[in-house]
Amino acid sequence: MATIAKTHAPLGAVNNLHGAGFFTQVLTNILRWNDERNTRKALSALTDAQLDDIGLSREDVAKF
Repeated sequence: MATIAKTHAPLGAVNNLHGAGFFTQVLTNILRWNDERNTRKALSALTDAQLDDIGLSREDVAKF
């Protein structure tokens, strides 16, 4: 007869896992925000003619 061992995660392990996911998501959002900020900063430094050359306008820069 086969025996099935039932193991359970330690108390709080699931909460720790959810907490790690939460902090990972927060970090991901911060990194995305910083990338978008750097993109806006770089594009804002371009002239209107340079933006036109790459197919963007000042309004497009504000959307990044």
